[in-house]
Amino acid sequence: MMEDDAIWMALPVPVIVVSGEGQTILSCNTAAEGFFGQSVKTMEGQSLEKVLALPEPIRRPLGVAIRSNAPLSVNDVSVTRNGGPDVACNISAAPFSAEQMLLIVSPRDIGTQAHAAAAHRKAAKSAIGMAEMLAHEIKNPLAGITGAAQLLAMGLSPQDQELTDLIVTESHRIVHLLDQVEQFGNLAPPVLNAVNLHDVLDRARKSAAVSYGTNVNFVENYDPSLPMAAADPDQLLQVFMNLIKNACEAAPNGTITLRSYFDAGLRIRRSADETAQLPLHIEVIDDGPGIAPDMIDHLFDPFVSGRENGTGLGLALVAKLINEMGGWVHVESKPNRTVFRISLPRKK
Repeated sequence: MMEDDAIWMALPVPVIVVSGEGQTILSCNTAAEGFFGQSVKTMEGQSLEKVLALPEPIRRPLGVAIRSNAPLSVNDVSVTRNGGPDVACNISAAPFSAEQMLLIVSPRDIGTQAHAAAAHRKAAKSAIGMAEMLAHEIKNPLAGITGAAQLLAMGLSPQDQELTDLIVTESHRIVHLLDQVEQFGNLAPPVLNAVNLHDVLDRARKSAAVSYGTNVNFVENYDPSLPMAAADPDQLLQVFMNLIKNACEAAPNGTITLRSYFDAGLRIRRSADETAQLPLHIEVIDDGPGIAPDMIDHLFDPFVSGRENGTGLGLALVAKLINEMGGWVHVESKPNRTVFRISLPRKK
């Protein structure tokens, strides 16, 4: 079909070849196979509308352009794929021959994802520097303050002991906060192994169900055919436990859905010459009140929290761990639906 099949298959955006008259798919490249979750053999011969579901206002002019062999470009279109979530795309139709059209589908959020991943790594580096400084400068004096308060309490009346107890309690709380900060600097690099994501997710769910999630209704929506992920199981467990704990705190008497699915269309550009494919996805979905819009862009920064008495370290740690495993974390939120999505590479 193309003079150089290698170039055709290596194009980074999904491209489909359709017949101008019948809107029948004739071929597609590798990126299109991943984006639509179907092989080229499966897609060949299908009508375009069965693979690419578009809103009615877009479907009509696109159909006219294909039938008349005329170019057309439409930006910011919500594309529904087979079994996957909707994705905002730019779509271009271009004549390829007298009876064939090229349909180019460009997901709009790839650049945003790369920017978010870079921001997460920058936030993690800042947290590591703070961990070393705070642990030395604050924890050691706190130990002396706690000990002095306990000694004072021995000769005080019960009423005055309430004040020393307050000093001890608050000192312990600060030490616990610093322990969390230290995790950024003390965690060893991830050891990537073949991991069954459902096994790790179930461990986190069971732990939550007997502690902070006792009044939560957990719903499992797993893809049983999900392949093994390349991840560190211990660190991944910590990630899932943090996300589920956050969801339980957001919806203490609500429903939390744990969802897994395969979508080979997500690629993250990590550098000028490195693009990572992240086809394995885990979502933790709660029906709580949602996250304030002005906090979304900073949610994975250290010490940013939307909860009273929150440390703002749990999600920063999640971002650090997932990025070090070569993955990506993303959040979408509106009232009654907040989704934290972890995307990971598969084990080769």
